[in-house]
Amino acid sequence: MNLGAVKSIYISEMARTKRTLMQSVVSPVISTVLYFVVFGAAIGSRISEVDGVSYGAFIVPGLIMLSLMTQSLSNASFGIYFPRFTGTIFEVLSAPVSYLEITIAYVGAAATKSIIVGLIILITANFFVDIQIQHPVWMATFFILTAVTFALLGFIIGIWADNFEKLQFVPLLIVTPLAFLGGSFYSINMLPEIWQKVTLVNPVVYLISGFRWSFYGQADVSLWLSLVATMIFLFVSLAIVHWIFKTGYRLKA
Repeated sequence: MNLGAVKSIYISEMARTKRTLMQSVVSPVISTVLYFVVFGAAIGSRISEVDGVSYGAFIVPGLIMLSLMTQSLSNASFGIYFPRFTGTIFEVLSAPVSYLEITIAYVGAAATKSIIVGLIILITANFFVDIQIQHPVWMATFFILTAVTFALLGFIIGIWADNFEKLQFVPLLIVTPLAFLGGSFYSINMLPEIWQKVTLVNPVVYLISGFRWSFYGQADVSLWLSLVATMIFLFVSLAIVHWIFKTGYRLKA
């Protein structure tokens, strides 16, 4: 493996974050804090606890996952789409770099950015509520798996999209609504029984549930079911990326 090439692309992508610090880091953190303040104040005044956890602390894992998913998607999709849009992708494709190395570099950079944002949000949340992480290893596992999985999905979107509207279609109209309906701000056990069953179709439920379990030891679905669902999501994304590189689908468009 050409680790030098991977490092060069990775550093280039991370350097872009420094040039767009307000958009890449500050903006999502402020948005998440506003979610926390608004939902914590508006709903927290009516719901003191959920499953024995204060409502303010209960929504922290959901907010972190919401930010992690959207940032991983946007960072990875824009990271690969912009070189295609400007034509500089040919410089990467003409270099002695394999498709695997390209994927590792772009997806790794996007996942790193979103993890940094997620950690900042976690630290910031400690100033508002008392947060306990009962299972830090599991927390890190779901944290990293989710960042990598959605970065892969964003990478796929960046290759599929041929304009900026398509680039924003999946994050804004699919992933964000699924995150809101996936238990970010509530437990699905609070829903009527029929809607509890319908909600289980939403794959984001399993990601948020597993991540919240790592904090408070409580989850809407089984921990192992959450882990299996996350791994399936990851492997499906990997399979699609492999197919794209094998067929050359729109990579140079």
